Amino acid sequence: MMPIIRLKLLKLIYRSAQLESPTSRLSPCLSRSHLCTSTELLESSDSQRTPSWLDFGHYPGGSENSDSGDDFSIPSLAEWARTFPPLDRNRFGLRPEGAPEEIPDVERICRILRNHHRSPDDVVGALIGCGVSPSKSLLEQVLRRFSNDWISTFGAFSWAKSHTGYVHSPEVCNLMVDILGKSKRFPLMLKLVEEMSGTEGYVSLVTMSKVIRRLAKARKYKCAIEAFKTMDHFGIDKDIKSLNILMDALVKGDSVESARETFLAFKEEIGFNLESFNVLIHGFCKCRKLEEARTIMEEMKKDGLKPDAFSYTCLVEAYCHEKDFRSVECVLAEMMENGSPPNTVTYTIYMHALGKAKQIKEALGVYEKMKSRGCIPDSSFYSSLIYILSKAGRTKYAQEIFEDMEAQGVTRDVLTYNTMIAAACQRSQEDVALTLLKKMEEEPCKPDLKTYAPLLKMCMRMKRMRVLRFLLSHMLQNDVSIDRATYSSLVIGLCTSGELDQACRFLEDMVSKEWIPKDTVCKMLIKKLERAGMLKEKERTEKLISSVRQ
Repeated sequence: MMPIIRLKLLKLIYRSAQLESPTSRLSPCLSRSHLCTSTELLESSDSQRTPSWLDFGHYPGGSENSDSGDDFSIPSLAEWARTFPPLDRNRFGLRPEGAPEEIPDVERICRILRNHHRSPDDVVGALIGCGVSPSKSLLEQVLRRFSNDWISTFGAFSWAKSHTGYVHSPEVCNLMVDILGKSKRFPLMLKLVEEMSGTEGYVSLVTMSKVIRRLAKARKYKCAIEAFKTMDHFGIDKDIKSLNILMDALVKGDSVESARETFLAFKEEIGFNLESFNVLIHGFCKCRKLEEARTIMEEMKKDGLKPDAFSYTCLVEAYCHEKDFRSVECVLAEMMENGSPPNTVTYTIYMHALGKAKQIKEALGVYEKMKSRGCIPDSSFYSSLIYILSKAGRTKYAQEIFEDMEAQGVTRDVLTYNTMIAAACQRSQEDVALTLLKKMEEEPCKPDLKTYAPLLKMCMRMKRMRVLRFLLSHMLQNDVSIDRATYSSLVIGLCTSGELDQACRFLEDMVSKEWIPKDTVCKMLIKKLERAGMLKEKERTEKLISSVRQ
């Protein structure tokens, strides 16, 4: 770390007791766990109409407090927003009369898929005659853009397959398998795998990993185990690697007990390695069964394996969740004593937990301890440090550390940007948040759903409907698919902001994808519509909700 940043951190360590309380609490930015096993890397309307986000700014009954078209983006970013592809005049049917329209193939397909379709067959019918020839790159982009909409993606997948001369690649097939699994369309998913098996080399460990993980996440543990048992029928070895994948999927599906039973059942037949035990240790720590985790450690020693930094870091993370920092210190000492010293991940988890517990001085002190033991900060460490400083109201220091990362040879990744953007959005700093989003595009660093979530909430809170429209288009352009939780958040946020027309339309979009809204979301919208005297909209919404719950 450069001397100037080190000096500032040292000052913060000794001055942190005088830090003023933040005016508002940040929601945790580092929601994904720093711990992961290596196996994780394998991984309705009567008429068709344009979805709601393409109609913002051109609808009746908009709130008088909503932002106008002239100030839909802050001046410093007006040019960027104006020239961004999804917002140009051609995009929204505002092309000058007589001017030719040039639309990329992927946009032609996406325009059709954004309409409401009742079934994959309807999608196929809509795509016939669209003038586009399918290709591997086209299908991959379409499937990623609509990865949370199985009807659109499976329709596009089927349409492409029907073209003479076109054959799906294994990569496209694996994407489709994962989308169907995520949507819990398991019969279709398994049927597709069976079809893939007819072509040599199409069904791989990657394919079966997706099947197993999706089944386990849906708590279909026996089905996941059966899928593992049948892998040899597809020419895939049931070896230590695939067994660890199964165990890891069961742990992430909240059944460490099933993972342990599976391990014991196949241990003698297949074998095991350090990762096998670490998956179980992580699983028991995840559900706060620390005695069982310690038992696994003893078992691995009996089998001739030594716990490593990952093994102990699972314990550290579990104690951090309990805010039992005394036990954390004991584990750190044990790691040093047993020759498995803490690494950057261990210290990052510890520092982050201290920061969340508002023990800022102690959190910053972890850096000194880490530095003295030769651990080099990485992007996750910086992200955690930025989060802690932002939460404590020290945004200037957070910004300086963010800017200094490049000088230290540490690449700012999506987690770093998400941390900065979430902090800016919490403080309603629209200029700062959008500038960071633009900077991601320049670096380049591809945004994900967690990038946009706080931005969307900020726009709805500030009633910035045109910015919201821009962000939703920006998401699509970056192949980020809106999921069920985002739809719910949009409906709730628009209700709260008084944009009831748009809330209704997002609910319709949600239902068209066969996602059943939660009772709380439906009740809020119906109550708001009744209070606003929008009785026709209330009746339509009630019928819509009733139809999907039958």
